[in-house]
Amino acid sequence: MRPTTLVRTALALCLFGASGGARAACTPPLPPAASEKPARPTPPERPACLDAKGGCPGFEAYTFNDAVKAYNAKLPAYRAGAEAYAGKLKAYVDASVAYANCEMKSLQ
Repeated sequence: MRPTTLVRTALALCLFGASGGARAACTPPLPPAASEKPARPTPPERPACLDAKGGCPGFEAYTFNDAVKAYNAKLPAYRAGAEAYAGKLKAYVDASVAYANCEMKSLQ
């Protein structure tokens, strides 16, 4: 046999051997659980007196200000959880692409 024929034969054997039954099955990815999705903190309700001409009395203004501070304190934890969940979603998308490619290769 000529060298190019040997190369073609080896290539054909590799291609046909790779598409045979010895190939590992494609494993579909599992999405992250919806229960892992963090809940956005609820912003404090604006008192109606904020829009009034005279503004809010001291007690209501202080109460609303404290509620805003508490809301703002919850945001970093929410952001961290949201970024972690987004990372899991991205990993799921990447695994889905790999799964689709695996299935496509199994058809060849």
